[in-house]
Amino acid sequence: RIKGEEVIFLFTDDAKHLVPNKMRDFFCTINLDQEEVFRTQVVEKSLSPYFGEEFYFEIPRTFQWLSFYIYDKSVLQKDLRIGKVSIKKEDLCKYTGKENWFMLQPIDSNSEVQGKVHLELKLNELITDNGSVCQQLVVHIKECHGLPLINGQNCDPYATVSLVGPSRNDQKKTKVKKKTSNPQFNETFYFEVTRSSSYTKKSQFQVEEEDIEKLEVRVDLWNNGNLVQDVFLGEIKVPVKVLRNDSFQAWYLLQPRENGNKSSKTDDLGSLRLNICYTEDCVLPSEYYGSLRNLLLKSSDVQPISASAAYILSEVCRDKYDAVLPLVRLLLHHHKLVPFVAAVAELDLKDTQEANTVFRGNSLATRCVDEMMKIVGKHYLKVTLKPVIDEICESPKPCEIDPIKIKEGDNVEINMENLRYYVDKVFREIVRSSISCPTLMCDVFYSLRHLAAKRFPNDPHVQYSAVSSFVFLRFFAVAVVSPHTFHLRPHHPDAQTSRTLTLISKAIQTLGSWGSLTKSKLTTFFDISRRHLCVSSSKHFKKKNLLNLLKREMYKRAQGRTRIGKKNFKKRWFCLTSREFTYHKQQDKEPIFTIPIKNILAVEKLDENSFNKKNMFQILHGEKPLYIQANNCVEASEWIEALCRVTRSNQKRLSFYHPSAFLNGNWLCCKATIENTVGCAPCTADVPADTQIEIDGDRETERIYSLFTINMSKLQKLEEACGSIAVYQGPRKEPDDYSNFTIEDSVATFHTLKQITDIIDKLNESHEKYRKKRSSSAKYGSDWKKTQPKTTTKKIN
Repeated sequence: RIKGEEVIFLFTDDAKHLVPNKMRDFFCTINLDQEEVFRTQVVEKSLSPYFGEEFYFEIPRTFQWLSFYIYDKSVLQKDLRIGKVSIKKEDLCKYTGKENWFMLQPIDSNSEVQGKVHLELKLNELITDNGSVCQQLVVHIKECHGLPLINGQNCDPYATVSLVGPSRNDQKKTKVKKKTSNPQFNETFYFEVTRSSSYTKKSQFQVEEEDIEKLEVRVDLWNNGNLVQDVFLGEIKVPVKVLRNDSFQAWYLLQPRENGNKSSKTDDLGSLRLNICYTEDCVLPSEYYGSLRNLLLKSSDVQPISASAAYILSEVCRDKYDAVLPLVRLLLHHHKLVPFVAAVAELDLKDTQEANTVFRGNSLATRCVDEMMKIVGKHYLKVTLKPVIDEICESPKPCEIDPIKIKEGDNVEINMENLRYYVDKVFREIVRSSISCPTLMCDVFYSLRHLAAKRFPNDPHVQYSAVSSFVFLRFFAVAVVSPHTFHLRPHHPDAQTSRTLTLISKAIQTLGSWGSLTKSKLTTFFDISRRHLCVSSSKHFKKKNLLNLLKREMYKRAQGRTRIGKKNFKKRWFCLTSREFTYHKQQDKEPIFTIPIKNILAVEKLDENSFNKKNMFQILHGEKPLYIQANNCVEASEWIEALCRVTRSNQKRLSFYHPSAFLNGNWLCCKATIENTVGCAPCTADVPADTQIEIDGDRETERIYSLFTINMSKLQKLEEACGSIAVYQGPRKEPDDYSNFTIEDSVATFHTLKQITDIIDKLNESHEKYRKKRSSSAKYGSDWKKTQPKTTTKKIN
């Protein structure tokens, strides 16, 4: 089975010269096709708003366009869409890794399309009663997939099928399908194409053979508006000449109309600055990656470490971060991260001459630890900082102490006291959090402490400063100054709050750097956070803290627990904490319904055909399943992941579930008539209780293969360098082509490089076979995929 993997990381920076040309309140939405997945905060009274928000997310479905809409916020009326930036999925690679200004385009309803249609086309030759031959076009419109929501609801689609030429426009229409984004039409239409010149019966169209070159099949999708105007959903065009006498079947992506709003000027709406990072990988079956995976996992055992495959990967990549992310995730997945970090940290310490500069640079070791903390420490960060960050953002006190920046009427002494209060509270929470520090972080810090003490045996404080440089400078201080990046806050804080957080962050960095002044507190943090305490951290925090994990407004299907209870969908406020899952009629109201976390048996997606609604998931507990509809696909994945994470240690988790709902006396998935029968599909989230994060090892190995492939020229240069060093052992007098590479043992490095190139050559062959197979299977106009790709988000700046 082949998997397609896509990741997008977005940073919405700022916009400028927006219209109307007066100070307004603006915000920006991020859309996959027509589905909004993220929204920035509102920037008030500006013509050039600065958003400064980052979004990193997995895209759980296929898409055609990544779009950004700029809105003018309105209090009494509907928000006004000013303009948009739309980037085709195929064009994302052009903009990846760099900052770009995009001109806002006018919004034309005829260009707002998404989805695809499945057609079968055939050109038949028919013999008439008098023996002459004519041609007939057969159009079988089978189904559509992924049509947009209309006003937040599934549409009522129908299709028109036309045969269009210079002198004809023969049109037919399907039936309307109610409330579905994936309509099944299964209707066949017949069109007269050509007749022989001897055919005498009167006909509306007399088309000669050569006119086939000018004919095309056009399929238009519409939403039936009933009492209002029908809404255009997209169209596709197929030239009849590609058919000839062959039967043709394919999926076609719906396209916008060509006669969009061309008269609108595109240079007077303003522009938007974005930083986009995008990757797409084709993941082969696991057995193809065995050799590369094993070579990477043995890296920590290679002597010297600079001759290992993992270290060489970081050497050849232009940006070490490109290598660090998949490498850390792969080593983490196979429990090989700690020895590798220890090995590269030891190499890092060899070049460190002073104790006060230990682990202060951007080396492979420090970046690996940074990435490990981001992956493993998400929950730890929320437990420790979210309550105090919420207090600072929701009830801010003035903390400005710079005489130049202080506002008129503010008292510096009071501001200083406020800042001292916040810093003390944050620092106290960090020190107290030692018992909940994740096991892996403890193990890594333990190794770094001993390596630093071994390198500088005469400095009693280096064992603390070695770890504080990560804990305070690279973890907590960064999270304080950018809480939205670490999901501690939904949006970038306002300017005044950002300034307060910056001052707090600087103070935390300073305190973390003064190892001798804070030795007692640092000793408390570092010595207590060992493995035996980390193992019990979850129990400790269940008793001590009630952590709010997610809060959002969504829709739920009424339980219908009484005889007259209506099973319709209602909007409710949902809240997930470390103890329970609740929903409320409104925010800040008492819960209507509560499910203790310990009672949740499974959390799974729900098939769309159950209620003809997208983005649905189900919570299985002691009573009937609770069916919930999220606002978009990313939000649905976020809730499922969070619920699965907090329920993994539950003892009675189910192994099987029903992917569809129980309606009209039977399960739609397996047709079983008993409501409490065992599920018919294995639970996708049925994983060991001690699993902290979801990592696809094959996906990360494929990313590493791609990086080696992209940097093959550097691998060859490194190989040549090893050969040169092996031949000439004398001193280097001038910089050479390989002076930037770390080569401690040229023979060992050369041996590893040879293994890498051999493995990459074999994987290249496997990918080429897949590409040829896909190319031979795909047809004209098709968006054929072996399987629907698992999509991931990347960073937009």
